[in-house]
Amino acid sequence: MEERASVQILPAVTSVSQLDLSETRAAGHRKTSSIDTGRTLAQHKMSSRKRRRRHSSMSRRVKRFILRYTWAFPLAVICAFLFVYSLNPSESNPVHKFIFPSYPVGPETLGGPVKYAKGRDDFAFVFFYIIFFSFTREFVMQEVLRPLARHWGLTSRGKQTRFMEQAYAIVYFMFMAPLGLYIMKGTPVWFFNTRGMYEDFPHKTLTGDLKFYYLFQGAYWAQQAIVLILGMEKPRKDANEMILHHIVTLSLIGLSYRFHFTHIGIAVYITHDISDLFLAVSKVLNYLKSPITVPFYATFMGVWIYMRHYINIRIIYSLFTEYKTVGPYELNWETEQYKCPLAQVITSTLLIALQSLNLVWLYYVIRVAYRITVYNEQRDARSDEEASDAEVEKTEKVKVN
Repeated sequence: MEERASVQILPAVTSVSQLDLSETRAAGHRKTSSIDTGRTLAQHKMSSRKRRRRHSSMSRRVKRFILRYTWAFPLAVICAFLFVYSLNPSESNPVHKFIFPSYPVGPETLGGPVKYAKGRDDFAFVFFYIIFFSFTREFVMQEVLRPLARHWGLTSRGKQTRFMEQAYAIVYFMFMAPLGLYIMKGTPVWFFNTRGMYEDFPHKTLTGDLKFYYLFQGAYWAQQAIVLILGMEKPRKDANEMILHHIVTLSLIGLSYRFHFTHIGIAVYITHDISDLFLAVSKVLNYLKSPITVPFYATFMGVWIYMRHYINIRIIYSLFTEYKTVGPYELNWETEQYKCPLAQVITSTLLIALQSLNLVWLYYVIRVAYRITVYNEQRDARSDEEASDAEVEKTEKVKVN
């Protein structure tokens, strides 16, 4: 009986042992599985962190590159426009209006030049060339003019910045002043003939070169206003005058284009372009301590007084004389006839405001001449209270960082 009982018990014990062993193995598998799952989750979190770090590091590098090479983003936008246009280089391409003047209406006479009307698409043209000038200004200043400044011995960041700003102005006005004279020669306004400003009014259509020139200049001054608003140039003593100057200038450009006073506008453009060119050259010569600084400054004074005061006062005078007597003098919205008393008041007010600013700057010009003559001191009266070099370096570090 005992033997039988032991025999019967043995299988039961064996089955219990097997059950414990299987449970132990299952627990081991579960533990191993949980460990593996934990490792997988940890590895996944680690790889996610690494990806985030790489992404963050890449974003910082891109941001740092854009802030350091400020010309890169507008260049990318320009390339995108040109690429899209290259897919269909014709007037049917929506990008065409951004790059070329819009609204061709054909020549007025057989064999004459193609004329262009005006419209909303002209805003697209100005927008594109604002981007163009954003690229041009930053690229020329950073990649061309700063190395030149170092090469010519300008070591401080402040002096380099002043040099770059004025040298860029030279580059621009060196092309635009002769181009303006060339275009003016093909109009009745040559050589500042005030009567020609009102003959055959309204000037609703323009030749292609005149329209390009007018809007191209508008884009330049709009971009310069953006530079001023964003504080991308060194603050000057005449900062308030510059703000007012940009407001008056952009108002004159926009209103003269919309209401067909472009023949007055081209004369005002040219007088300021030529005087600005001589101003910028005189400043650069001063920064470089050139021996011809003083004689060139005397030449600049003569050009400034002739262009900005004599010619512009003649234009203002014509608004009170020839404006009424040459061509029609009425307001007719249907025929776009805007040479009327209201336009006379607005135009003369803006030009007198511009002349007042020029007289303020003439005071600075004469003050510099006085210092040169009496004290042999060559300093820009507009710049002698500019921010210090340390402030300029601080500003540029903020831009980069």
